[in-house]
Amino acid sequence: MRVPGTRRSLLILLLSIFAVFVSVLAFSSREEDEGPNISWAPPYPALSYAPEAPSARDLAVYLTNQMSDEEALAQTFMLGWVGAEPSPLIMDWIKERGIGGVKIFGWNTDDTRRLAETVGELQRAALDSGHGIPLLVATDQEGGLVRHVKGATSETPGNMAIGASGRPADAYWAGYYIAQEIALLGVNMNFAPTVDLFTDRNSVLIGPRSFGDDPLQAGILGAAFMRGQQETGMIPTAKHFPGHGATALDSHGVLPIIDADLDLLWERELVPYRHLVAEGVPVIMSGHLAFPNTPGGRTPASLSRWFLTELLRGQMGYEGLIITDDLMMIGATVYTGSLSRAAKQAIEAGNDIIMFSQTPHLNDAIWTFLLASMQSEEDFRERVRDACRRILTLKLEQLQGDGVPLIPDLARVDQGLLDPQGSAFFLSLAARSVTVTHNEGGLIPLQGEEAGRILLVGNFTDFINYGRRAFPGAASYWYGTTASGPSAALLNQARNADTIIVSVSGPGGLRILEGLRPLGKKVIVFSVLSPVFLEDLDWVDGALAVYSYAPESFIAGFSVLLGRIESQGRLPFSVQGL
Repeated sequence: MRVPGTRRSLLILLLSIFAVFVSVLAFSSREEDEGPNISWAPPYPALSYAPEAPSARDLAVYLTNQMSDEEALAQTFMLGWVGAEPSPLIMDWIKERGIGGVKIFGWNTDDTRRLAETVGELQRAALDSGHGIPLLVATDQEGGLVRHVKGATSETPGNMAIGASGRPADAYWAGYYIAQEIALLGVNMNFAPTVDLFTDRNSVLIGPRSFGDDPLQAGILGAAFMRGQQETGMIPTAKHFPGHGATALDSHGVLPIIDADLDLLWERELVPYRHLVAEGVPVIMSGHLAFPNTPGGRTPASLSRWFLTELLRGQMGYEGLIITDDLMMIGATVYTGSLSRAAKQAIEAGNDIIMFSQTPHLNDAIWTFLLASMQSEEDFRERVRDACRRILTLKLEQLQGDGVPLIPDLARVDQGLLDPQGSAFFLSLAARSVTVTHNEGGLIPLQGEEAGRILLVGNFTDFINYGRRAFPGAASYWYGTTASGPSAALLNQARNADTIIVSVSGPGGLRILEGLRPLGKKVIVFSVLSPVFLEDLDWVDGALAVYSYAPESFIAGFSVLLGRIESQGRLPFSVQGL
């Protein structure tokens, strides 16, 4: 009899426990590498009469001892693939190698139903091969700016909006509803919460992905976000250890060098992680960042034994999984000069899972180099097998019961991912987070004749559309994000306006704004994403901040402008002049 795919996870765990009890008497007296091979198949009725089972960790130790070096190494691999459908190569890695996980990127996800089908195909391949160990299926669904699973999922206000509301309950429910949606698609691990602090205001990578610059608040909100995800069965991941917020550089293209010493890190960037470790966060992602003023030196933290083993595990007492950020990022490979060496150094440093955004060939140098190193270096072999034990422990603890289904229920997916209560929550979060930062002349809220003729100037279609709904008679002008200043056409429109509402989300918007300043019109800035661009704008008549380009954020922002709701948000970081 073939067991339905959606129930395989629970059966996997139950049979594993049964197999241990078959040999439990011999287990205590034999060498660790002896004992029956465990077959991941349907359980026996007699299992219901078995005594109390050993822990997931004990069972993971036993299972790892039954695995070959190749099988143990494969569990440490998490691979991405190109396209909406499973590539032949990723299927080969699952069927022939038995890799431990797959990573879903934005290029896999435009069609959410097809994504659910793909996850089901990948999990069936894993369950039907080798030991039948299910996959970790991961993605980046942080909310706000980073939303790798697109299609029918919610656009949300994001972390900085949560920081502006300041409510742990908002973080909890954001984590819950985001995880609930992707869980229906079979995603069981989410690379969130992002607990990087917004320390460097010029950061192009973090920005509104951060809860703000307060370390304690970031830890509290991150822990609440984590708990919300766990309520759905999702495995949360805190990132990017030890903190990506104190640099304007992007580790996708370079290795950022951060000057902070250990004392500063301990009291600033590491505070959220210290809080999350105490709260039992199950997974932490290591970042490709160098801190030359610490004992880690110029080695990327993701490849540093000092950061991951001595600091994170030793001093901070962390016992969960550690996973690398994508090793194909320049921030990792620039240090070693080789992807294979970067992968080995990552495992030696203390990472349990090495992640690659692309799928290597089966006998790529990455695989052959790591396997050869296992066979020639006993310390490396034991480190890989230790990582495998940690991975299997997590799977035995998490991928079972009533949590995230291994095989998505397509009928449930077809009913829709959006929860009406979730949609109402995200709108209310957007409303609570709107922050009025300038209102010297009392222009906000805009009232009838006082506003006069209104011109909407924006770089987001939703800004223009919702602005027209708020002010039906308003004129509008759309500009590109790389604008060098107002065009002649915009200036002509602006001269005929009394009040100009300008959306600003980057340098292009600032150039537009400065070009309109000499006209002497009433100007209101509608800041989108990070509100750092509100610095030094004491000349404007009014300004408000929303923290994403989700429709809810524009609806909430214009509701504040109209006076239909009051502004409740507070900037979650200090801005010069505010």
